[in-house]
Amino acid sequence: MSDQLKLNTETATEHEYDGAQIQVLEGLEAVRKRPGMYIGSTGERGLHHLVYEIVDNSIDEALAGYCTHIQVIIRPDNTIQVVDNGRGIPVDIQPKLGIPAVTVVFTVLHAGGKFGGENSGYKVAGGLHGVGASVVNALSEWLEVTVRRDGKEYKQKFSYGKQDGDLQLMGNLAPDAQNGTTVTFKPDPQVFTDTTEYSFETLQQRLREEAFLNGGISITLTDQREGQERSETYCYEGGIRSFVEFIHQKRDLAVLHPQVIYLKGERNGSVAEVAMQYNESFNELLLSFANNVHTPDGGTHEEGFRMALTRALNDFGREKGYLKEKDENLSGSDCREGLTCIISVKLQDAQFESQTKAKLGNTDIRTLVSGLVYDKLKEFLEENPTVAKAIFEKATQAARARAAAKRARDMVRRKSVLDSVRMPEKLADCHEKDPEKCELFIVEGDSAGGSAKLGRDSNTQAILSLWGKMLNVEKARVDKVYGNDKLTPVIMALGCGIGEDFDLSKLRYHKIFIMADADVDGSHIATLMLTFFFRYMRPLIEHGYVYVAQPPLFKLQKGSVVKYAYNDAEMAQYSAEMPGAKINRYKGLGEMNPDQLWETTMNPENRVIVKIRIEDAERADEAFTILMGDQVEPRRQFIETNAKYANLDV
Repeated sequence: MSDQLKLNTETATEHEYDGAQIQVLEGLEAVRKRPGMYIGSTGERGLHHLVYEIVDNSIDEALAGYCTHIQVIIRPDNTIQVVDNGRGIPVDIQPKLGIPAVTVVFTVLHAGGKFGGENSGYKVAGGLHGVGASVVNALSEWLEVTVRRDGKEYKQKFSYGKQDGDLQLMGNLAPDAQNGTTVTFKPDPQVFTDTTEYSFETLQQRLREEAFLNGGISITLTDQREGQERSETYCYEGGIRSFVEFIHQKRDLAVLHPQVIYLKGERNGSVAEVAMQYNESFNELLLSFANNVHTPDGGTHEEGFRMALTRALNDFGREKGYLKEKDENLSGSDCREGLTCIISVKLQDAQFESQTKAKLGNTDIRTLVSGLVYDKLKEFLEENPTVAKAIFEKATQAARARAAAKRARDMVRRKSVLDSVRMPEKLADCHEKDPEKCELFIVEGDSAGGSAKLGRDSNTQAILSLWGKMLNVEKARVDKVYGNDKLTPVIMALGCGIGEDFDLSKLRYHKIFIMADADVDGSHIATLMLTFFFRYMRPLIEHGYVYVAQPPLFKLQKGSVVKYAYNDAEMAQYSAEMPGAKINRYKGLGEMNPDQLWETTMNPENRVIVKIRIEDAERADEAFTILMGDQVEPRRQFIETNAKYANLDV
């Protein structure tokens, strides 16, 4: 224990725990003190979440039938402006607090027009807790709201969440002026310390989703920053059907049947929509939304869909003879192989797990979606026998591959026991058994693997050498994975299984490093390994266990002074600082001796690593499909678009 830590501990025990220690945070102080509780993070993700909160309020106006066009503008100074043509936030005095309603909306948590059920201002709303607008205000250096309502225009300014003057009547509107609300704000750099720079592409994806989920509504995104000027409008009359078509077109995936299957149902004021279409890939993409809010962790609407899809296909298959008496039922994964599906539910009292709305909890929605999918999907298949046949052929092929995978898996397990080989031959394991303290380096090539074994800390670091070209799992079913001589050692070493057998609790290492040469071939190997983890061991990435090691490209030495450069810019900087230095360009990990590899790439005190995250599963899925799939054209377009970001090894 450090002296400072001891001092803090001792100081804390001098005070008694009484009422004086209970803090009361007034107004929006709680938001500024713990912003992550309200927007998820204070990084780039939270920064963009501010925009979504304001846009969601405009979308709620659209759901209520009063808004047809929303504009989001990134202004030249990187501030944000959101304009809608809804009814305009009420400006009359709120009876309980005695101040204008618009002031309440931006300064009081849990205030809004979405709590009154049948008597509320909204029947359906993504804004559940009434904290969106006030949270944005609290986390902004300044915010300004303009309301156009009842023939008049009003304006109010705020600073760090507090009123910067009273609501002002600016004058009468022109006779042809539309009602609506304009919110302009500047994120507080004291809160968003990493960046306050907005990404057009990040906003584009979210706003395009909103347009798909609300067919016919027009959303315009404009970037006014110098050198980045552009504007795009999103409007899709086909709604979520257009969403499915867009995904397949963007990824250039061949579809199994030309028609998108669209199912819609209503119950007790809630509405559920499902759009689904199968493609010829082996991967499933299911995106769910509740009141236009993406629910990345799923919830009851996804559960209802998955159960009903499996039951409907099995029951229909039995009735029509696609499944014989001797055949086993199709599994859920069989039924969803190659499926792209959008689920959108809209309900009056959405129950999310948090303000960031990652998972839906309404149990009645499970019943609605399940009944809708079971009844209407069977009806669709009855009326479209050609489509039904294509879907069942796809599912039964998946079932056969699953059975083959099971046989291959069992064979691998039996072989391991019979040969008394618990771990792969090329694994040099560590002595530590606590997974939280253990690291596994998956190293390209025997030469580099040999250096890594000699240079490592054998107490906590294990080395697994790989050789040759790895299987591209984007183009293969799971039965091809088991028994593959490049991937089986990885599966055995990690110990947690893959796919449906994956069990995170059995993972033997909580840091997994992909360590490949800093060249094109090394990048290809790293991408193949990441594709494998993403498709068959995704929780490894979701829990932050996967890293890519960053070996240096250059060694500069002048006398006894040695520096390592990880890119050309660092090399140029060090070269200028050390005139006459000898520069050694590493062509691969195998050129490093054990001490150098330890010092530059493996030593926790010095190493440079990249943690692999899934900030957005859909974009990650899309990237792997484009880069590792069968279609050449989208890969070429991706490379041409992103070539400016590449570090070329020439």
